[in-house]
Amino acid sequence: MKFQNHAILSIGSNQGDRQQHLVSCVQYIHNHIATVIKVSAVYETPAWGFESDDFYNCAIVVHTHKAPEVLLEALLAAEEYAGRIRQEGKGYVARVIDIDIVAFNDEVVATDSLIVPHPRMQERNFVLYPLRDVAPQWEHPVSHKNITELITTSPDESRCEKLITLPLPLQEYNPESLNYIAIEGNIGAGKTTLSGKIAEDFNAKLVLERFADNPFLPKFYKDQNRYAFSLEMAFLADRYHQLSDDLAQFDLFRDFVVADYHIFKSLIFAKVTLNEDEYRLYRKLFDIIYKEMPKPDLYVYLYQNTDRLLQHIQQRGRDYEQDIKPEYLEKINRGYLDYINSQPTLNVLILDVSDRDFVKNQEDYIWVLDQIQTRLKQ
Repeated sequence: MKFQNHAILSIGSNQGDRQQHLVSCVQYIHNHIATVIKVSAVYETPAWGFESDDFYNCAIVVHTHKAPEVLLEALLAAEEYAGRIRQEGKGYVARVIDIDIVAFNDEVVATDSLIVPHPRMQERNFVLYPLRDVAPQWEHPVSHKNITELITTSPDESRCEKLITLPLPLQEYNPESLNYIAIEGNIGAGKTTLSGKIAEDFNAKLVLERFADNPFLPKFYKDQNRYAFSLEMAFLADRYHQLSDDLAQFDLFRDFVVADYHIFKSLIFAKVTLNEDEYRLYRKLFDIIYKEMPKPDLYVYLYQNTDRLLQHIQQRGRDYEQDIKPEYLEKINRGYLDYINSQPTLNVLILDVSDRDFVKNQEDYIWVLDQIQTRLKQ
């Protein structure tokens, strides 16, 4: 499952403190537009197509939920914020900052305002060399030439001198202290989306709850009293097997594990859905299983108020969820908070995201990462 778009941007500057302009631009993009996951070295090249001072150029790889045209609009605003003033009909001119979308996933985009891949990228070393740094396996979706072939066949014979490497914004966060993080929340809180974003951005192994495979779930929403115990037992067994398997398998190519649930959610939902006798039996079985389960280094609980949860549930359009009542969601939320408060040894971070959108708003996503980093330092 892919959670975000993958874009490669080319950035250049030939006015003022060129290096600082690049650093500031990369940081601004990361904080306000898209998550920067790779940064190339800086290359100094002559001005291309006009006489002016030499350029500093770099390439970055970003993750974003934005569509190409929306991303372009945000990048133009970033140029303006950095002090660039575009003058129509002037041709090539010196500029404080210049940002181009070189590639967007493996797509070919052709609109009145945007062409991707950039139509002249294969003719420009100041695009190709930084691109090779961040995407050495990249292949042009039209010509199907890889980046090495594009550099070899490029007609550009101008100097392209490698200088320094810029800081990567994600280096501010230190996932090395993590082996396993669980992100939880009520129905519709955004736990799967946030888990997917973090996994993609930080090269983590992603474990997603297999709720769609539970045959009792649609039946439960139609007749809760009849199917509650069957539902909760099926969830408990599946969560135990999935987490046991996934957490036991060490992946040399992943830095840590991020899951969009922890097994103790089984107890919370069971307490809400089961009658007293069923819950007592269920609790005995749960306690036996829970002792064998690894505990997360950090447990993040995403709190959203009931109105926001209902909006998200309606937007994602799962038929069997559309009749969920506000009272049920409120019981689930109280169950989570009561359980969290009763577990002093569990390292918990509660985040109120009722007024935040970490999908559409990059500032909100960075806020979430900052809160996690602060908690880990504590």
